[in-house]
Amino acid sequence: MRKWILAGLLATTAAFSGVSYAADDDLGEPQIIITHKTDKTFYEYRVNGEVVEIKVVPKNGKPYYLVPVDGGMRESDRSQLRIPKWVIFQW
Repeated sequence: MRKWILAGLLATTAAFSGVSYAADDDLGEPQIIITHKTDKTFYEYRVNGEVVEIKVVPKNGKPYYLVPVDGGMRESDRSQLRIPKWVIFQW
């Protein structure tokens, strides 16, 4: 639990400081590398060291995704990642 909180704080700090940040990969967990450019922010999602998706968020316009296909990248308007989501509490 502490590791998730620390990773979240570091990612938030990196997001505001303009520095790229990669989560620790010692448990085989997915990594997110955030890179800021002047007009775009890139979120690179890696699983076991392989890029599985890149989310591109332009300052003006709609976010889009780049998905690896046959050695290249294909543009998509939806995320291809399947992340489990559970409702723990609801009121």
